[in-house]
Amino acid sequence: MKRANKSPYYFKSLTEFHKVLGLPKPMHPLVSLVDIQDIKDSPDELANSYILNFYKIAYKISFEEIKYGQNYFDYGEGGMIFTSPQQVFEAPTDTENKGKLLFIHPDFLLSYPLAKKIKEYGFFSYDINEALHLSDREKSMVFSIFKIIDDELQNRIDDFSQDVIISQVETLLNYGNRFYKRQFITRKVFNNDLLQKLDDILNDSFNFELTYRQGIPTVQYRAEALSMSSNYLSDMLRSLTGQSAQQHIHNKLIEKAKESLSTTNLSISEIAYQLGFEHSSSFTKLFKNKVNVTPVEFRKSFT
Repeated sequence: MKRANKSPYYFKSLTEFHKVLGLPKPMHPLVSLVDIQDIKDSPDELANSYILNFYKIAYKISFEEIKYGQNYFDYGEGGMIFTSPQQVFEAPTDTENKGKLLFIHPDFLLSYPLAKKIKEYGFFSYDINEALHLSDREKSMVFSIFKIIDDELQNRIDDFSQDVIISQVETLLNYGNRFYKRQFITRKVFNNDLLQKLDDILNDSFNFELTYRQGIPTVQYRAEALSMSSNYLSDMLRSLTGQSAQQHIHNKLIEKAKESLSTTNLSISEIAYQLGFEHSSSFTKLFKNKVNVTPVEFRKSFT
């Protein structure tokens, strides 16, 4: 019988999650490595959506196409996905999957520098359609790490097990950074197209009607317009331009401000208002920070 309650099912422990998936009890209560093919059909607890209280690093081969931005990509070659605790997962719609799932409870990282550092890896906040696609060589490197972790879990747990596993997890995350950097480069043509679409969206935003209603353009709103997560957009832009999404938006704001200051007789307050600033003082502060002169001083240089 399916659960009537539509709220997400919350898994606090790996032991509970393993039990629901029809898997043996995890070898370690805070870490587990699962072969996707060992998972049984989706149980009642996953009928709608669910929340995990642990990190998940997955390499998944899915026999379907998934939308990425405005295009579709075949996941038959495999995609790597990183998710952090408390994220909501939709129930799986198919069972024809292969791959590995590494689960790590945050408590396993306590007293290690990785407990804090792991929050700095932006790809834990990427959307599923922004998965990391690996070359055969990269896949071999990732699976060699999975094997070391699996061997450590299968053998007798001792005083060194946690050190070994955490060092392997950190290596895996560093490879994730490297491989995403490679992906940004190899998809440069596609990403440049997204960059042009972002600029078009920003240009459309800088009119009185939109800025009056929406205020200063935000990273989140622009990312959603491109069907991307804000973290992925920032990381992609940083790879292409050396600037984050926020810096990119601010630079576009300054470009538009310079244009208005040099070609119109609008007051500083009117320009600030048209650009979405609630207070002209905030506009002046940003402008001076970026240009090293105030809007008034900039305008005077054209008279």
